[in-house]
Amino acid sequence: MAGLTAMEKKLAEYKCNTNEAIQLKLVRFPEDLEDDNTTFNPEYSHQVFGDDEVAFGYKGLKILLYYIAGNLSTLFRIEYTSKVNEKFDCVEADDVESKIREIIPPGFCTNTDDFVSLLEKEVNFKPFGMLLHTYSVHNEEAGEDITYQIYKADMTCPGFREYHERLQTFLMWFIETASFIDVDDERWNYFLVFEKYNKDGATLFATVGYMTVYNYYVYPDKTRPRVSQMLILPPFQGEGHGAQLLETVHRYYMSSPTVLDITAEDPSENYVKLRDFVLVKLCQDLLCFSPGKLMQGFTQEMVMEAQQKLKINKQHTRRVYEILRLRATDMGDAEQSRSYRLDVKRRLIGPYKMQRTFMYSSAEDPVLGS
Repeated sequence: MAGLTAMEKKLAEYKCNTNEAIQLKLVRFPEDLEDDNTTFNPEYSHQVFGDDEVAFGYKGLKILLYYIAGNLSTLFRIEYTSKVNEKFDCVEADDVESKIREIIPPGFCTNTDDFVSLLEKEVNFKPFGMLLHTYSVHNEEAGEDITYQIYKADMTCPGFREYHERLQTFLMWFIETASFIDVDDERWNYFLVFEKYNKDGATLFATVGYMTVYNYYVYPDKTRPRVSQMLILPPFQGEGHGAQLLETVHRYYMSSPTVLDITAEDPSENYVKLRDFVLVKLCQDLLCFSPGKLMQGFTQEMVMEAQQKLKINKQHTRRVYEILRLRATDMGDAEQSRSYRLDVKRRLIGPYKMQRTFMYSSAEDPVLGS
C-alpha cells in the first residue's frame, strides 16, 4: 500500500475477493440455510469477474448462490455492509448482479420464503434418463452405507434441459477453462450421479456430479466418444465418485461395437490420474497383462486386446502397461529394476530417435535437404 494516496487507500477497502464472497450451498433441509458447515466457495471466479477475481465497490460482500440439492432450483441474493457510492461521489461499484445473471438461467428465487416453498416440493424430483449403475459408500460420520446411482440422460428427457442449465453454472466456479456446450447438438451424452437420502420417510435424490461426452465420427462407421466436462461437486469430493462415474461411462461405451476408443478433451492432471486408476483396474484382469507377460515387455497383443475389449487407445494402454509392470517388478532386485528403467527409457527417447533419423535423412535427400 506504500505510495498510495489517502483516497486510494480508502477505495482499496472496497475491493472484495470474489472466491471468498461467493457462497454456494446444496440445500436439503431449511436449517441448511443458516448452517455455515454446508457452505462452500469457488476455486475460480476469473471467467465472471476477471483475472484478478475481485469485485470493486463493496465491503462485506456476500454473493449467495444456494441450490436445492436435487433439482438445483436456485436462490440468488447479494448482501454487503457498505457500498462505495454511499460514501464517495462519482465512484461506481461493479455491477455484480448483472455478471451473475449472465451465467445463471432465469427463474431463480430472490427471497428465502419462495426458496423454502420450492424445497418442500423437492420430494417430487426424480433423476433423469436411464439408470446405469448403483453403488454404495460407507459414511463414517453417519455410521451407515449411502447409496448412489449413475444415470445417462439426453435433452429429450422432460425437464432435463432446464436442469442442465442450472447444473452447468458450477463449471464456472470449479473448472479453470470451462465453457457452456451447445445442447442442441444431439451428439452430446450426459451422465449424472445422484445420492439417495431419506427425508421425513420419503426417498429423495441429491445431485453429486456429472460428465458430458461428445461422440465424434470416425471414418467409415465408428465413433470416438470424448469426455468434455467432468465435475464432482465439492461436498462429495474425495469419496470415490469420480472413479465410479468414469468407470461406468467407460463400461457403457465398451458394450458398443461402433465405438473405436474413448478419449478426453484437454484433460487436467487430476483427470489423467483418475483415468490411469480406472484403466488399470479394467486392464489388470486381461490375460495379456498377467505378471509373466508384463515382464516380457510391451506387446501388440496388449494394444489389440485393450482396444477391442476395453476401447482403450495405444497411448493409454502403454501407460497402463508401465503402471502394472511397476507393480509386478521387485524394485529391490537389481536386474528387474534395471530392466524396468530401461524399458521406460526406450519409450521416452523413442520420439527423439525418430526425429534425429528424419533430420539426417532430410539433410541427405537432395529434395528435402535443399
